[in-house]
Amino acid sequence: MTASLSDFKKECARIARLVQINALVDWDQQTNMPPGGAEARAEHSATLSELIHGISTSDSYGELLANAEAELQGADPDDDDARLLRVARRDYDRATKLPSRLVADLARHSAISQDRWVRARAENDFAGFAPYLERMFELTREAAEHLGYEDHIYDALIDNYETGARQRQVSDMFADLKPKLVELTQAIAASGRPVDSSILRGRFPIEKQKVVTTRVVSAIGYEFSRGRQDEAAHPFCTNFSRDDVRITTRFDPGYIGIALYASMHEAGHALYEQGIPSEFDASPLGSGTSLGIHESQSRLWENLVGRSRPFARFLFPHLKDAFPDVLDGAQAEDFYRAVNSVSPSLIRIDADEVTYNLHVMLRFELECELLTGALAISDLPEAWNARMEEYLGVRPPDDAHGVLQDVHWSAGIIGYFPTYSIGNLVSGQLWHAIRKAVPNLDDRIEIGSFASILNWLRANVHRHGRKFEPGELVQMATGEPLTSSYYVDYLTAKYSDIYEL
Repeated sequence: MTASLSDFKKECARIARLVQINALVDWDQQTNMPPGGAEARAEHSATLSELIHGISTSDSYGELLANAEAELQGADPDDDDARLLRVARRDYDRATKLPSRLVADLARHSAISQDRWVRARAENDFAGFAPYLERMFELTREAAEHLGYEDHIYDALIDNYETGARQRQVSDMFADLKPKLVELTQAIAASGRPVDSSILRGRFPIEKQKVVTTRVVSAIGYEFSRGRQDEAAHPFCTNFSRDDVRITTRFDPGYIGIALYASMHEAGHALYEQGIPSEFDASPLGSGTSLGIHESQSRLWENLVGRSRPFARFLFPHLKDAFPDVLDGAQAEDFYRAVNSVSPSLIRIDADEVTYNLHVMLRFELECELLTGALAISDLPEAWNARMEEYLGVRPPDDAHGVLQDVHWSAGIIGYFPTYSIGNLVSGQLWHAIRKAVPNLDDRIEIGSFASILNWLRANVHRHGRKFEPGELVQMATGEPLTSSYYVDYLTAKYSDIYEL
């Protein structure tokens, strides 16, 4: 390793550790912080964010990067170090466009806004939250203008989460998906064969749910020696190194579905981060390559594995042991059908696979309108409710079950929602490749053997970290560019079987 590259990597590691400390501060706010700590926590986040931004956009950092690039001229462009510098250059060029003052303002307001969102959701108080949301979109618009864009303001923001993605591409994706999903949803509704999901509701003591969810995420490969599970108002995954990757979930004593599938979803994210090579840790390559690829991991484990018939056969005996009174007389097939019941729902994270992307599409459209000024914050609840009625045929009874349900906007995570649907498409394509590569996959899942799935993902996705951009990674892992066909075929085959279409 050259001297310049070594010096640059050391500075990258210093910045990465500060970013991880900032993530730890955020994790504490969402899991353990007392309610009165919000104002001080906002200052903690702002101070750290401004410090990190100052170091990572400084002239000295730029010089280290330039010197390392000069010394690696002529190297194999796919060499780990060459790719590291390419990623670092992109990050540096984007970061230097943002004023440190704005970075601090965003971090400060995010901490305050998230705290206010938690209270607003609990109290069904959109009016009290609206000024915080208004300010968040003002700051986000300012950031987008600094970052720059050619066609649509959304382009500057989605690029933070999905490298190279554009608003037009997302619109085209939804235009392609919507008629297919609507057709399938209508066929299911017209089948006259409703699926009974009542066994998911009853008395499910939280302490026993904790035991079950711990057992499940451990079985699929999540290492508690390098992680932990806690509770949060909105489940999430975060990490402070590849060896400290934490997940959260949310428990409902009257419904087993939320904790079980939230835990599997977040564990999918965590497995990705735990699978990053140790040599990439604390470097620009030391995380998942994009949020769409990240969501492909969470959605694959949550749905393509977790809602499959063989997984139901593996899991159901454990559920009956934990909740014998509620599940007395039920069979694994009853559970499989219950967790795959298609019914338009109010809450995105509770949505079935068929209608889930309609929730994402709604949020994407509203984000675009809020950013361009076509929709005012004061009109957002009614716009939300009207579109829920149009797309899903349901109308929220209040804002807590409507516009206040997601944490993302309060946290300043604007431009993120399409990555859920991108992740769904990628998950279907990866699953098709896994099925071709792993013999007797259903038999393995049924006996609780998930190592073959995780090993394939480790070899084809996780081990690359951020080395390759999303499109490159999908091409390498599956042998073809991203397409919606595998995901749509998966949904059609699965739900045609369940609903006898």
